[in-house]
Amino acid sequence: MFRNFPMRALSKPIYILTILLTFVLPTLAQERNPYAGNPKIATLGQFQFRLNCAFCHGLGARGGGRGPDLTRAHKRHGDSDADLFNTISNGVPGTAMPANGTTGQGVGMTNEEIWQVITYLRSVEVKAPAKLLGDAAHGKQLFYGDANCSGCHIVQGKGGRLGPDLTSVAGIRTPEYIIDSVRNPSRRLAQGLLEATKEFPQEYETVTVVTNDGKEIKGVTLNEDGFSVQLMDPTEHIYTFEKDQLRSFSKSRNSMMPAYDSSLLNDKDLDDIVAYLLSVGAK
Repeated sequence: MFRNFPMRALSKPIYILTILLTFVLPTLAQERNPYAGNPKIATLGQFQFRLNCAFCHGLGARGGGRGPDLTRAHKRHGDSDADLFNTISNGVPGTAMPANGTTGQGVGMTNEEIWQVITYLRSVEVKAPAKLLGDAAHGKQLFYGDANCSGCHIVQGKGGRLGPDLTSVAGIRTPEYIIDSVRNPSRRLAQGLLEATKEFPQEYETVTVVTNDGKEIKGVTLNEDGFSVQLMDPTEHIYTFEKDQLRSFSKSRNSMMPAYDSSLLNDKDLDDIVAYLLSVGAK
């Protein structure tokens, strides 16, 4: 950077100032959004968001199949503008959130465009926390009792493993999304958001295999490549098969989870369960 520059010609104070301007100010610039509150910049940010972020987070930033709801004031990996800038720039190791420009989705953004996206996110952010629409205490009883949600789902380390862990679901999904997932589980299959080794996490697809001796096994996909598949059945037994050793192998977009209509779970009880999940996700 200072090649062929006569450093001795600089006085010590000027030299120190030069170092500060070169290395410190760019870092400080990333601590604060220079476009905060600017509606025109928010519009530009919406365009960048749709191009680079909506594939995972939805067109309105309210969450998609892979990414969480970003309209919430509390973000899982930091709430400040600097935190958001770092998350978008560097990704989140161990999750499906990639570093800026490292996947085939979008075209990658400049620092200025990242600030535009952050300005957009602030413009759609819901400042007030979600209200508990039901009785969280009763919802907890239902979750581990009559509704039998815990037969397939874990919350805070307790429950079954066939379905997604719901400990933090209320922090990354809206109440409306959760309710729809219960009423219509096959509409949008859940995905493992915290799969460290996969760019795009495995969906909870239903897989049916028939072995060479005629045994049929149905479960959810845990891992799959071109040659093998690993699945878990409803009793949480895990199988690994070589595909060319199977009589048949098929996938279905129908969820293993049954659709809970109002005859199985009334609206009030469902609101109570969502309130319980919200109370856990807020911790």
